[in-house]
Amino acid sequence: MADTSAPSTAAPRVRRRRVPVPGIRAERPHWDAGAVVAGVDEVGCGAWAGPVTVGAVVLPSDRRMYKLRDSKVLTPAAREHLATRITGFALGVGIGHASNTEIDELGLSDARRLAARRAVDALPVRPDVLLLDGNWDFLAGYGTHNELLIRGDGRSTSIAAASIAAKVTRDAMLATWDPEHPGYGFASNKGYPSPSHRRALRELGPCTLHRHSWAPIAALRQGRLFATDPETASDPETASDPGSTSLSEGPPEVRSASRA
Repeated sequence: MADTSAPSTAAPRVRRRRVPVPGIRAERPHWDAGAVVAGVDEVGCGAWAGPVTVGAVVLPSDRRMYKLRDSKVLTPAAREHLATRITGFALGVGIGHASNTEIDELGLSDARRLAARRAVDALPVRPDVLLLDGNWDFLAGYGTHNELLIRGDGRSTSIAAASIAAKVTRDAMLATWDPEHPGYGFASNKGYPSPSHRRALRELGPCTLHRHSWAPIAALRQGRLFATDPETASDPETASDPGSTSLSEGPPEVRSASRA
């Protein structure tokens, strides 16, 4: 007998991508050995304006702080709430910046090193071990044992906390500066090259917060910015730099860097 039942019209189920939950696998062996561990992460590398900011956070080994996530997957309100909790929970929070002027003078790689050293120097306790997000040891020579964790902000609670602290601090700085530099939308785009930011650059030119050594800003002075339509151009969130985590496609293992 033929099947006369109507075909199913139910929409196919869409499998949601699971958000990584950071753990303490990278921290635990060092805690067990009595070491002080700091997670280190940065924000602002791919921006066209403002500083690059690095956070360093030392979490206690005998207590856990839940709901930590990579700052990029959190809403602004959730980030700000967690940043406040981190400040009260952590054994130490250090924030370091390298200004856009320092980025112009030093280059991005050395500016990242400078900001990272400032962040770790700002900690009230000296760490023995640094867990660094990405595949580049930007704190080589600091005198600590450094471990590189690709996509570490989704794997390590210490790095996730550092990413939140850095992101909230830098976002607040750009929002504060927005009224001083009207028209660029820094409060919303945080200095990244959104279509409206590109359009403002074309109309207003760069301001003192922009990274004037960067190719797009330098090209503006030569009258050849935006070969593509600013409404359809891509908006990179990371810079093409030797230490950018966007360049790492390898397995997510922990790699050790030698103590200097």
